[in-house]
Amino acid sequence: MALKFLEEVRMGIRSASLKKDIICYYINNGDNTLADLGKELNLSVPTVTKLVGELIDDGIVMDFGKLETPGGRRPNVYGLNESSGYFIGVDITHSHVNIGLINFKGELIDEKIRIPFAEELPQERFELLCQIINDFIAQTVVPKEHILSIGINISGRVNTQSGHSYSGFYFDERPLTEMFEERLGIGVTIDNDSRAMAYGEYIKGRVKGEKDILFLNVSWGLGLGIIIDGQLYYGKSGFSGEFGHIAVFDNEILCHCGKKGCLETEASGSSLHRKFIDKLQHGHSSLLTQQKNYDPKAPISLEDIIKVALQEDMLAIELIEEVGNALGKHTASLINLFNPELVIIGGTLATAGDYLLLPLRSAIKKYSLNLVNKDSQIKVSKLGEKAGLLGASLLARSKFIGLI
Repeated sequence: MALKFLEEVRMGIRSASLKKDIICYYINNGDNTLADLGKELNLSVPTVTKLVGELIDDGIVMDFGKLETPGGRRPNVYGLNESSGYFIGVDITHSHVNIGLINFKGELIDEKIRIPFAEELPQERFELLCQIINDFIAQTVVPKEHILSIGINISGRVNTQSGHSYSGFYFDERPLTEMFEERLGIGVTIDNDSRAMAYGEYIKGRVKGEKDILFLNVSWGLGLGIIIDGQLYYGKSGFSGEFGHIAVFDNEILCHCGKKGCLETEASGSSLHRKFIDKLQHGHSSLLTQQKNYDPKAPISLEDIIKVALQEDMLAIELIEEVGNALGKHTASLINLFNPELVIIGGTLATAGDYLLLPLRSAIKKYSLNLVNKDSQIKVSKLGEKAGLLGASLLARSKFIGLI
């Protein structure tokens, strides 16, 4: 698919850059006439006609026929060909995997949510994930040969350019993307999970024209996706956004990164889980312990704690509020530093709603500069648990066609 266009991108031909602008316009704005497209991109109609014609030849763009108008000559409408290719997004969380398939227009056409994924050893995790992806490809409605790329979200340090991951899957010196491609038979890109979630919200979720955005991924860990002037911010090697590993506490809690005092040790899902279990072991009561089928030896998940909080369990509520207050205090520092238009709260803990958000908002007001925080809206993720799989698949599409 699109061999001519992709070859032009690799060769650095100017027309390829203009074609990317056209594709990006259709992604962000939908279908339009050639005249209106030319106005938006400041290109002449003949130039737009030529470029769109070549994209039609490549199968990326389609002519959808005449636009319905009250009178006069009716122009044709053009837009992305939804069936010109498909992209898979894989989102790995602490205990499960979410996977989805989008068409070329970015519409989600298949998904499988909350597939169990608890393997801890890096190579075994890799083997299990390959099996999950291959099973999904085998059962989805689209033939494998029409799937152009797979995007995989991984927490922690991920170098998207080299294809290396240094967290969770690090068992071989070769690029992780190379190993995935050998097993899956399709091109693979990897990215940090929080960054991908931010991209999902930017393209399909909460963002409505804002260009400077912070996405807080408050899940088992704590991550940050950064968008500056409408572009994902990666840093030198793709390691930006390690918000959870800022050393802010004088405690002796060992973070999974190997250091002590990280923000994540007091303001994350893992910290909430640790404190909740500790309280139960010291005799505190909870709705969980009062349930008839309660088994003290059975594992308690982070989702279990949030579920009872939403049922007004006081222990869970108090601990979530502690997380919200600590998170809000240090989010205030981010707001002072970045002066963003929008801060989106996502991840597993965002499902706790106001029990997390009210103390978080209060702490932001208390600790950020008034003139700065007036510029920043605080909103909850619109995409919820699908933010990661949508972000991963949308990133796979954007990287495939050279938009990122």
